Amino acid sequence: MDIVEKIKNAGVVGAGGAGFPTHIKLSCKAAVVIANGAECEPLLRVDQTLMQMQAERIIVGLETAMAAVSAKLGVITTKSHYHEAVEALKRAIGAKKNIRLHLMKSYYPAGDEKSLIYDITGHVVPSAKLPQDVNCVVVNVATLVNIADALEDQPVVDKYLTIGGDVEKPVTVRVPIGIPAKQLLKLTGFKGSEQDYAMIIGGPCMGRIEENWNVPVTKTMSGILVFKRSHPLVVQQSIPLSKQAKLAQAVCCQCSQCTQMCPRNALGLNVQPHKVMRAASTGDARLIGDVNGLLACSGCGLCTNYACNFGLRPSAMMTAFKTKMLKAGVRPQAEKRIIPDSALALKRVPTARLVARMGLSDYDLPAPLIDNVVSPKSVTIPMQMHAGKPAETTVAVGDTVARGSLIGRIPENAIGAAVHASISGTVTKIANGCIEIKA
Repeated sequence: MDIVEKIKNAGVVGAGGAGFPTHIKLSCKAAVVIANGAECEPLLRVDQTLMQMQAERIIVGLETAMAAVSAKLGVITTKSHYHEAVEALKRAIGAKKNIRLHLMKSYYPAGDEKSLIYDITGHVVPSAKLPQDVNCVVVNVATLVNIADALEDQPVVDKYLTIGGDVEKPVTVRVPIGIPAKQLLKLTGFKGSEQDYAMIIGGPCMGRIEENWNVPVTKTMSGILVFKRSHPLVVQQSIPLSKQAKLAQAVCCQCSQCTQMCPRNALGLNVQPHKVMRAASTGDARLIGDVNGLLACSGCGLCTNYACNFGLRPSAMMTAFKTKMLKAGVRPQAEKRIIPDSALALKRVPTARLVARMGLSDYDLPAPLIDNVVSPKSVTIPMQMHAGKPAETTVAVGDTVARGSLIGRIPENAIGAAVHASISGTVTKIANGCIEIKA
């Protein structure tokens, strides 16, 4: 069977981002495959752990991706201070001439796809284009492990993620997809209540506050963090957009620090958050200026979490305006000329400084791997954990399924991903786009 078909059948999607189906990503030609091990978000340790513990599997996945797109070169990008991971990767690479390491300093957002491509190739991916348009494919290291498993006909049924924040002992775990997030908190010694603490799904910069603590773990979930509701990060994220607009009107002085520190602006993509704040404070969308710059925003949150001195949330405003534009049918146009800032390297914010600015230094701790520690009695598996259309259910209530069996197929002629049972048991409920399985 073709390797891309194996990846498709295994339900592999981007494990570190929006969950784009990997079989589609690899259905192209490219000269370089970049393995993203930069682990963008602070406090998360998934990629670091996988590179340290499963370096050989990452190399297998990388070589498979390279073969699929006919790439001559594979580049693994990670941070130089991940010493144990770097040594493990060096051993796994060995004498291979077509794979190399690219070590970077710890800055945020180091894992941004366009930044990685620029660092490796010197090319900036235009707003309306894809990495393949500059002869590259970027794949997260966790996705590469899943690709290696797919070669052995093992579907994606587990997820690695970090459980941390204001807990007794942060951990990185491998758990069945569909397990309730709340069930994992006990692994950290956490004893707080939902009334006093907030749960963030993802990382502190790009994650979201989730009020449903029983939300199921998905293929793209990389972190579960808890903080007291009084923590400034939670307080700031909890302010509704309507109030943010009023705060912008009262407080924003148009210093443009958010724009000056924007990583995508430094790449030459003309992202200007201060103009969006101006539009929000006046209610006049025309003040946004170049819509292309708005659509080029990556949502990294650096403008909110580091640049703004007034506690405003330019990134939230950017996302809100961007969503409206896309729903209205506005699409980015490829820039005719892209000139990266000559001071780009000087504008990169060290992760430690960002963490300190966000009041998270006390929580920036190791999160060692503990594997196969939970055997859930039931899971709730969403049919949409990926970009594209939801998977079509292939089972019915009362059916008996085995771990790894197909429960959701890709709709015909659609972008999507297959979904598999993460535990063996009986299908007890199909509702709200999810399948519940009880052991």
